[in-house]
Amino acid sequence: MAEAEAAPAEEVVEGEPKKKKPILLILVIVLSVIVLVMSVMFGTLYFSGFFEHKSEAAAHEKVDELEKEAENAHNAVPEGPAKVKKEAEATRFENTYLEIDKEFMTNITSSKKIMVVKVAVMTHYDSRVFDNIKKHEFAIRSAVLDVMRQSTEADVAKSDFRTDLAAKIKVVMNEMLMKYEDFGGIEDVFFTSFVMQ
Repeated sequence: MAEAEAAPAEEVVEGEPKKKKPILLILVIVLSVIVLVMSVMFGTLYFSGFFEHKSEAAAHEKVDELEKEAENAHNAVPEGPAKVKKEAEATRFENTYLEIDKEFMTNITSSKKIMVVKVAVMTHYDSRVFDNIKKHEFAIRSAVLDVMRQSTEADVAKSDFRTDLAAKIKVVMNEMLMKYEDFGGIEDVFFTSFVMQ
């Protein structure tokens, strides 16, 4: 009979741990899922900038505003040359000139005449504009010659031909500088020599 009583006592002892294991396992799984969900939520909030201090956000906004003002002040030219002011007058800018060494020679369209010109350019900006002109001289010469060769005898006969040609040359030079340096800067074009033969 002692054996019969011992047997049920062992069954009770063995039964209790079996009931605790599934409850403990479920509890660990539930806690793991909660920790995982919380980690994902906090990670998402952190990387989206939710925990960033308001003062840092305000500082970033202020920096962005200042950058926009600076960009507007430079007429959307982020890193172009700066205009050189005259010392005597704060509202006027100094004119700086550069004569391009080689002359431009081309045929007049549908004619046996040729046009030979020497060109000088003027800018209000610093010497970087002239450095850019020298750096991209071959591209600029090609573009200017393309503009010049489009002239016809009827165009040449007009009284404002030279003014129109200078304006076209200015536009094409600035386009080439914008293409290669993201900044033009040429304010005016002048002919220092103009020969038609």
